[in-house]
Parts: sequence; structure tokens; C-alpha cells
Amino acid sequence: GTAVGVIPAARSMGHWGRKKAFLLFMGIGIGACLVAGESLRIHSFSIFCLSTFFLGVANAALAQVRFAAMECVPLSRATTAASIIMCAGIVAAFIGPELAVAGRSLSSVEFRGSFWLAAACLILGAVILALFYQAAAQSVAGEQDLQPRPLRQIAANPRFLLAIGSGAVAYVVMSLVMTATPISMHLHQGYDLEDTKWVIQSHVAAMFLPSLITVWLFRLLGIKGLMVAGLACFAVTIVIGLANVSVLGYWGQLVMLGIGWNFLFVSGTALLPSSYRTGEHLRAQAANDSVIFSTQAIAALSAGWAISIISWQTLLLVCLVPMGFMVFLLLWENKVEPIKKAV
Repeated sequence: GTAVGVIPAARSMGHWGRKKAFLLFMGIGIGACLVAGESLRIHSFSIFCLSTFFLGVANAALAQVRFAAMECVPLSRATTAASIIMCAGIVAAFIGPELAVAGRSLSSVEFRGSFWLAAACLILGAVILALFYQAAAQSVAGEQDLQPRPLRQIAANPRFLLAIGSGAVAYVVMSLVMTATPISMHLHQGYDLEDTKWVIQSHVAAMFLPSLITVWLFRLLGIKGLMVAGLACFAVTIVIGLANVSVLGYWGQLVMLGIGWNFLFVSGTALLPSSYRTGEHLRAQAANDSVIFSTQAIAALSAGWAISIISWQTLLLVCLVPMGFMVFLLLWENKVEPIKKAV
């Protein structure tokens, strides 16, 4: 749903502006939560799947909040804005599961209340957006009259491809390994679900906690330096996985995986605004998120199939392919950029 919803979300923002589009897709999310709760009551798995699909569509729009935040500040502070938005994931990582548990018994139907609480979160977000997003909405509306270039011309910029590649590789490697981890730990290695849950929870925390220091790391390493650091974390993930399949080994892998994802995804998000012209933001951002969430979906859907026919260690080695592609993009962009400046 997220992959499918990116283009409609971007077009809605181009037509109505970010504020109205955000509110529209939040409304879709609220409706999807309520329908999901009802599907549990009537025991309809197909309706439940349909409602979660539309939750993904709503998420496609909400994922662009990071771009909206970056547009509210000067370009020099865009990385700070992106890091602050990512810090919100720390709050979500703890509050989300707690709300799910708290809502479990709110209704006579188990977990129906959890979706009510999710809808309440979206309503709260919509109220905050309606009250405080006026300036950003006017800023975006003022840029809509500029004629954007065709996407193929925007994509001819190596920096644009590097930004997209960083986010896509972050999600491909993370989704492939994280989705396969519970299967590998619980079914193949025989570890209990408590150990598996601890490893996954630690991974989720590691995905967002680095955002507390990302601004400082940007100043120290630069955007491309942080990308290299993210690839290094992925490399450590593979090394640990090849050497150690104990519970602590899985924990170390998934923590490094989360940190690497954060570095690559935030770096790609921060680099993207410098890769296109004014007025092209919606088209470029839509292309960015379409690639990222489509590759994420492919990786997540492939993980279970892959871990059933190849070993855990082989699955980790497969991750070297997208990592190698990321290295190629970094080297290519570094080679082309000095030539462009010279010209």
C-alpha cells in the first residue's frame, strides 16, 4: 500500500498543497483503522488486508513529512530537520506497541480497540497539522508555478541517483535481514519467542536512536561520510552473522543493521534536496519514495522465500550485492562532481 500510494500522494500535494493532502490521507488512515477494527469483529481476513493496504497508502503521504520539515528551514539546516523527524521514530517505537497492548481489551473483540487508538493518534496528528502548518503550506504553494523538468532529466544527475540509492539500499538490506531474522532464530535455530522479540525490539530502537546524534555526525563526517559509515555498519552485520548465530550474535547483527539503516536513510533524505531545482521537489520526492518503498516491498516479500531455500549466512552474503551497488554510486558521484564543477 505504501509503494502504491506514493504517486497519488505526491500528485495530491501538487494539486492541493501539502497541508490539504496530509489531512486527506490522514482521513484515509483513520477510516482504514476503523474498518480494520470492524474486520476483526466480523472475522473477515480479506477486509482486514484491504484496510491495512489503505493504511499503507496513508503512510505513503505521512512519510513525506520529512520533506515538508526540510522545506520549512534553510537548506543548510535541512539535515537537522530530517534528524528531528527521525527522532520521532524513537517515541513511536515505544508508544506504538504500548497502545496496541492497551487497546487489546478495550472492546469485546480482541485488538479492535488497538485500531481505535491508532485512529485517535491520526486524529491528534491532523489537529496539530491543521493548527501549525500554515507557513509551510504557503511556501509550497508559491513554488507550484515553476515548470519542473521531466524526471529523466532530473535523474541524469548522479547526486539524485545517489540520494535515491542510499535510501533504497538502506531499506533493501534492512528489510531482507530483519524479516528473515524471526524465521532464522525461532524456526531454524530453535530460540524462544522472547529472545526473538528482544532482538527485534533492539533493532527497532537502533533504527531511530542514532538520530539523537545524527546532526553532530553530519558535521563531523558530511553526508557522504555518513553513507560510508552506514555501509560499514552493514558490513559489520554480515561479519557478525557469518561468525556467530547465538542470541547475542543475532542481537549484535540487528543492532548494527538498525544503525546502518539510519545512517543511509537519513543521509539519502538530506542529500535529495540538493539534487533538483526549485519547483521539482514533488516530482523528485515521489520518484525517491516510489523506488525506496517498492524495493522495500520486494525485499520483505522475498525474505521468507529466500531463508527457506538458502542458509542464513548465504542470505547475509546476498546483501553484498546492493551494498556493492551503493559503493558504485558513491564512486561515480565523486568522479562526476569535480568534472561538473570544472565545466
